[in-house]
Amino acid sequence: MKQSPPIELVSDPASLAHYGRDWTRFWSPAPSAVAFPTSTQEVVELVHWARQTRTALVPSGGRTGLSGGAVAAHGEVVVSLDRMRESLGLDSAEPSITVQAGMPVGELQRLATEAGWFYPVDWAAAGSSQVGGSIATNAGGIRVLRYGMTRNWVNGLTVVTGRGEVLELNRGLLKNNTGLDLRHLMIGSEGTLGIITEATMALTVPPPEQSVLLLGFTGLEAIMPVFERLRRGLQLSAFEFFDRAAAGYVGARSGKAFPLDPDCPCYALVEFDDPEQGNQDRALALFEELVESGLIADGTLSQSGAQAAELWAWREAISESLAEHVPYKNDLSVRIGRVTQFLSDLDALVACHYPDFEVVWFGHIGDGNLHMNVLKPADWSIEDFHRAGKALSPKVFKLVQEHGGSISAEHGVGLLKRDDLGWSRSAAELSMMSVIRAQFDPDGILNPGKMLPANLLSL
Repeated sequence: MKQSPPIELVSDPASLAHYGRDWTRFWSPAPSAVAFPTSTQEVVELVHWARQTRTALVPSGGRTGLSGGAVAAHGEVVVSLDRMRESLGLDSAEPSITVQAGMPVGELQRLATEAGWFYPVDWAAAGSSQVGGSIATNAGGIRVLRYGMTRNWVNGLTVVTGRGEVLELNRGLLKNNTGLDLRHLMIGSEGTLGIITEATMALTVPPPEQSVLLLGFTGLEAIMPVFERLRRGLQLSAFEFFDRAAAGYVGARSGKAFPLDPDCPCYALVEFDDPEQGNQDRALALFEELVESGLIADGTLSQSGAQAAELWAWREAISESLAEHVPYKNDLSVRIGRVTQFLSDLDALVACHYPDFEVVWFGHIGDGNLHMNVLKPADWSIEDFHRAGKALSPKVFKLVQEHGGSISAEHGVGLLKRDDLGWSRSAAELSMMSVIRAQFDPDGILNPGKMLPANLLSL
């Protein structure tokens, strides 16, 4: 690479294939090289070189995304933060921890726990996802119901913009009313405004001992009444939903028998505070009320941490169990009170237009987030299936719009939903996003082609 900065670069085929893709499989990776900076200054040098040579850069974290946001398919240089994984200090007075952006989220969680604190944002891929990537995508996960999204836990950021400027955003302060908080522009920007190199993340006290209820519903219409009653009666940290098909795929892959009646149409995994199992009687009383009300057909309550983990496995293993079927995913959200009607309407829409497709549902229904997974028929090519998914999406997104929802609740936009933002954002919003992007990255070198439609990037 001509006049490249003194930063580790690799270009062997195996590395290009590995670092040029995320968990989506609809684009073939084709980067020209992979760069491994070790410091903020090296990222600055890389950005200056990219501006001079008009080279596109694709920031890369753990590449566990599901929207194509980390895909490099057109000769870009991937900027991997794998060499930037250091802890830069833990402050127990705040409490917070400052780390380089390449640290895995699971490692941040471990360091917090060792110090007697807790980092609560968690999801199935936390062990391989990186802190910078989780911020750039505003990751959510399984406990948003109690703790919110990643955005809630970012106290400060160090970012290298597309101009090669280093921004120290908020500097870890808890109070800082000095104009616009640019930190929040970077959160969820998917690497299009700058490359996050360091982050100060807030911590909290560890939760008390928790127990898990696994419930089988009598029908979709029972979901929200059950959620409301349990939320009033217990201190919930998660209310996770999955359908009968999802349980079947997890069971088939694991070889284990599902612990509830397999004929229930859908299920919920409910996690609640249960210090010294002091809320077991209350949970059982609520369960009995729900059964008597005809809302719940079956259920089980964990009696130990090990049993709780076994029940959680039925929810956490869903994505991995579906992966071999190359699902076309839609990550959707509506206001919590509209979840049941939206799910019913969406199920009917898919059955009408694609009756031969199998759809598997799961999600964080306690915060209004549903994951719709359309499975590829075995005799379809990936290309034909992707085209069919793209043809279905406008119908799905129109329904989302009618329900006042979002076409991307937590997975981001990337390549997959770039051209569909108009279903969730107004023309004025999209225009402002384009102007903001141009200010941070005037040459368009950072993750080009992602998030915003191409026609807006030329404005």
